Amino acid sequence: MNLTQKFLLLLLFVLSHHAESSSIVKFLPGFEGPLPFELETGYIGIGEKEEIQLFYYFIKSENNPDEDPLLLWLTGGPGCSSNTGLFLENGPLAFKSEVYNGSVPSLVSTTYSWTKMANIIFLDQPVRTGFSYSRTPLIDKPSDTGEVERIREFLLKWLNKHPTFSSNPFYAAGDSYSGMTVPALVQEISKGNYICCEPPINLQGYVLGNPITHIEEEIKYRVPFSHGMGLISDELYESIRSACKGNYFNVDPSNTKCLKLVEEYHKCIDKLYEYNILLPDCNMTSSDCFLYPYYLLNFWANDESVRDALHIKKGSIGEWVICSRSNAYNNDIKSSVPYHMHNSINGYRSLIYSGDHDLVVPFLATEAWIKSLNYSIIHEWRPWMIKDLIAGYTRTYSNKMTFATVKGGGHTVENKPNESFIMFQRWINGQPL
Repeated sequence: MNLTQKFLLLLLFVLSHHAESSSIVKFLPGFEGPLPFELETGYIGIGEKEEIQLFYYFIKSENNPDEDPLLLWLTGGPGCSSNTGLFLENGPLAFKSEVYNGSVPSLVSTTYSWTKMANIIFLDQPVRTGFSYSRTPLIDKPSDTGEVERIREFLLKWLNKHPTFSSNPFYAAGDSYSGMTVPALVQEISKGNYICCEPPINLQGYVLGNPITHIEEEIKYRVPFSHGMGLISDELYESIRSACKGNYFNVDPSNTKCLKLVEEYHKCIDKLYEYNILLPDCNMTSSDCFLYPYYLLNFWANDESVRDALHIKKGSIGEWVICSRSNAYNNDIKSSVPYHMHNSINGYRSLIYSGDHDLVVPFLATEAWIKSLNYSIIHEWRPWMIKDLIAGYTRTYSNKMTFATVKGGGHTVENKPNESFIMFQRWINGQPL
């Protein structure tokens, strides 16, 4: 084989490898006709030998993709697929509300997609989440700090393959457990931008919804939240506060009075859906249940025609699951508050929002750690409006941080997509809420 033939074979290998790593998707099973937006799916190899293959969906902005912000969306868990963000929260497609009949669940366009003003990468991470997989058995289990490094590596490699987006303003975003990784990721990107010979990422800020920040402290706010929402009586609240001294969930066994009161507390709240106390705690297999789209998503993502359309590598994963709870994971960031402080000092913008009916991470807990940063208030607490209706409440701080509640929203604000759309649209455009 001569040198020219060797070169052509190498070129063919590189081109075929690139074709396998990312693909444009124009049609999706369940959606009628061509997609009304530009969708790319693909894998980015992580590590020296690229054993870890992180799967992503990239949707171009429907406005001005060349100049609009680039947003990386990380769903929480850890281990929950970014499909939940894409199809159930802020993406351009949603499941049609109809009873599952055995065929591919139907998809419809949404009016509230954040892709109307931003390019968004929805990333499945850590490895073995969603469609992400590992070519070899994992030596080390994923961790908060390890994921931060891997996600930054993903971004650098993704931008290297998509150089036209290198100058777009970049924002990291997510909700729930992403509150642990996103602030650390912002700090890591910020530090990496000063390392020699690596292209800088045009980092501008971050967005977090109902973020887990320091869970051991945040769970202490569930009882005050329950009292404020009228879920427990004044008498029970005063008694439990006195007996438990703020420690309601890891109670000293010798404190029998506190244990009994905590038992009374759970009798009042255990039949609620803790992710949104306005909703019943129902079986998601019921078409009347608010969670039914999660049920449909499971059928959709496990359909072979869907996997073919998304260009999922054959044999890379078995059954697709929404959240890979069984995966071993090291929660090695105890609190993300120091990362918020560092990011504020470095001048990055942030939007922190809370569905105000979330019992898992109550807005009271989020307010508490924001106040602990000790930044002065620029704009005092006020309602933010959509037309003549109150959509929530907001306050802005001197560290470029905006805090907002979404009235009636739950843990991931998926039941208030129009409100979260308008909130994000105003913030990303630099307008007051």
